[in-house]
Amino acid sequence: MKKLLTLIAVLCVAALTIAGCGGSSDKKEASKDSKTIKVGATAVPHAEILNFVKPELAKQGINLEVIEFADYIKPNLALADKELDANYFQHIPYLESFVKDRNLPLASFTKVHIEPMGIYSKKLKAIGDITNGIKIAIPNDPTNGGRALNLLQSAKLIQLKEGVGVNGTVGDITLNPNNLQFVEIEAALLPRSLDDVDLSVINANFAMEANLNPTTASLFTEAGESPYVNIVAIRKGDENRPELQTLSKALNTESVKKFILEKYKGAVVPVF
Repeated sequence: MKKLLTLIAVLCVAALTIAGCGGSSDKKEASKDSKTIKVGATAVPHAEILNFVKPELAKQGINLEVIEFADYIKPNLALADKELDANYFQHIPYLESFVKDRNLPLASFTKVHIEPMGIYSKKLKAIGDITNGIKIAIPNDPTNGGRALNLLQSAKLIQLKEGVGVNGTVGDITLNPNNLQFVEIEAALLPRSLDDVDLSVINANFAMEANLNPTTASLFTEAGESPYVNIVAIRKGDENRPELQTLSKALNTESVKKFILEKYKGAVVPVF
């Protein structure tokens, strides 16, 4: 009898082991069917928009891993080094300048939105309150610096050489009636500069991270026809990867448009 009970126990253990192996195989098979893509992004609004589409991508067998960055340099280097599959944080002129300067094989893939740049101040209540010799902070990278100067020109605070376009620098200023003193610092640090300068020209994503609403807190805002469209960037040659194509389509849906319009209330404007 004891031998019979022992035999039954052994057979039960064997059966459980086989069943367990079968379950493990199923899990492995399921994991093979899903694909993970890593996308670098700055926190607001890019990572928020990516996280919004994450559930939809999961339904299509794609695990979206959002990697947050606090600057404008590392996301492109990480993409070029194949640490990321794509990134979503920058506008087209910035990508083009970065690629040219560093000879990187990156390309624009999907247009998503525009973030109007604005002029902010903790000391002044209106552009008309500007006095002689005040300090103004602008981004220190070429494309955002040129963008900031064009915004100041639109606000009639300075005048630039004709034809400089997005590549304008402080040296291209031909008229500065208020003798503005320019301080060039990293774009991510511009909100902090508001305690030390009179005006600061800030990208909308960094303004929102600092709880500055671009539609209500800025003294002057970039017009809606801005060419600075924020895009998803990828490595050249990856254009036909199915999972990236799926990501592109997911970011250009009516549900994403509604999310952007309702959440950011004009501080971020969809372009699709």
